[in-house]
Amino acid sequence: MLELVKSGGWLMIPIVACSVMAVAICLERLWSLRASSVTPRGLLLDVLEAYRNNKLNAEQLGRIRETSPLGRIMVAGIKNACHGRDVMKESIEEAASEVIHELGRFLSALGTIAAITPLLGLLGTVIGMIKVFNEIMIQGTGNANVLAGGISEALITTAAGLAVAIPALIFHRFFLRRIDSLVVSMEQQAVKLVETIHGQRELD
Repeated sequence: MLELVKSGGWLMIPIVACSVMAVAICLERLWSLRASSVTPRGLLLDVLEAYRNNKLNAEQLGRIRETSPLGRIMVAGIKNACHGRDVMKESIEEAASEVIHELGRFLSALGTIAAITPLLGLLGTVIGMIKVFNEIMIQGTGNANVLAGGISEALITTAAGLAVAIPALIFHRFFLRRIDSLVVSMEQQAVKLVETIHGQRELD
C-alpha cells in the first residue's frame, strides 16, 4: 500500500487525507444518527405522562432536553404550551430547524470529498501522462517498459480517487435518507404532542 502511495506521486497525499476524513465522518455520523439516540422509543409517552401529572419542573425539562434531539423539540413546545396551539407549533418548528441543521453536520464535507477525489485522481493521471510523453520525447518509443511503468503509475491516482469517492458518495446518500426518515419520525411525534396537550387527540 505504501508503495502504491509513493508511486502515485504527491497528489496521493490529498487523496489519502480525504479518505481519512471520509472514514472519520462516516463513523461519527453512524453513531450520531442512530434512531435510538435521535428519537428514543417511548419518550413521547413519558413526557405526556409527566406533563399530565405536573412533574415537568425545570430540572426535569432540562434532563429531557439533553437526552436527544427529539427531547429538545418537545421541551421547546412544552415551555410554550400555555400560550396556545399556534405558538407551541412555532416554537417546535424553530427548535426543529436547529436540530435538522445539526443532523446534517459534516455531510456537506462528505459530499465535497465524493466530488473532488475523482478530480484529484484525474489530475494526477494527466500529470503522469505528461511525464510519460516527456520521456517519449527524450528516449523515444523504443523502451516499452518505461512507458508501461509510467502509464501504470499515472493511473494509480485515478484508481485511488475513485476508491475514495464511491464509498463517500454511497454513505452521503445513505445519511441523507436516514436524516429524512428521522425528520419524519420527529415531525409525527411533535404533532402528536401538540394535539394531545391541547385536547385535540387521544394518544394511542
